[in-house]
Amino acid sequence: MEKKKELQAQRREEGASRLNRIKPRTNLLFNVIFAICATICIIPVIFVFIISITAEESIRMYGYRFFPQEFSLESYEFLFKEGDTILQALGISVTVAVVGTLLGLLLTSTMGYVLSRNSYKLNGFLTMVVFIPMIFNGGMISSYVVNTQFLHLKDSIWALILPLCVSSFNVVICRTFFKTNIPDSVIESAQMDGASQMKIFTRIALPLSKPMLSTIALFLTFGYWNDWFQSSLYITNSRLFSLQSLLDHIQRNIEMMAKNPAMGLTMQQYINSMPKEGARMAMAILIIIPIACTYPFFQKYFISGLTVGAVKG
Repeated sequence: MEKKKELQAQRREEGASRLNRIKPRTNLLFNVIFAICATICIIPVIFVFIISITAEESIRMYGYRFFPQEFSLESYEFLFKEGDTILQALGISVTVAVVGTLLGLLLTSTMGYVLSRNSYKLNGFLTMVVFIPMIFNGGMISSYVVNTQFLHLKDSIWALILPLCVSSFNVVICRTFFKTNIPDSVIESAQMDGASQMKIFTRIALPLSKPMLSTIALFLTFGYWNDWFQSSLYITNSRLFSLQSLLDHIQRNIEMMAKNPAMGLTMQQYINSMPKEGARMAMAILIIIPIACTYPFFQKYFISGLTVGAVKG
């Protein structure tokens, strides 16, 4: 009887192995599809870089091309001349991204952990309070009035950090992760040993949640780094412009000066000499490089699994 059960179990394992086996042709097809998708993603970046090193006259005569008639580094020379402004904007972007990501991780993870505990009395009510903004929100005017009139965040670096700090979507992700991946038996065992909720959160929940934390951190970092809208709403002081906001202002100023022929001769000579298209693309490359360099530090946590067997039977 036992031999029969062993044979049945062995057959089931062989059947599952056979079903999970990928044929060489299928594997080749998947590799081709992934290569095409990767190429589609990387081609726009390469194209932007090529435009940034294309001579302005070549762009004016022949438009955007993968193989331009003339190469030039005048766009990067222009950015180098404006180095103080760009470095200042870079410092603002880095500060906002780092502080916002750390603060957002702290608030999001603590809220998600509290809402994941069934013993918390206000669990249901606060879950609805967090969930409702995912569907409805007060709108841009109300948020602008609150941030400027009540919180007095206008022309403050906190205006770039606090509005994007906590997202209902991220809180729900944290809540679901803690609820499904942190066993109640582990929490109960720690409580029986006299551990407080703060110690359980910092010593048990967070170490087991690195993949989730890295995902939320990546969302927050991308959101802060690519944001320019908050600057356009709340920032008028040029010393608080981020890289993205600076690029937006350069774009608008170029268009304004190009459409206004009545400007002074000196300004017209300056706008005619600067590489308009190339400068924008060079600035875009400058924005892409830092965030592309940070991604590998998060990537390893996406492929790592949670600790298996935390509950010992």
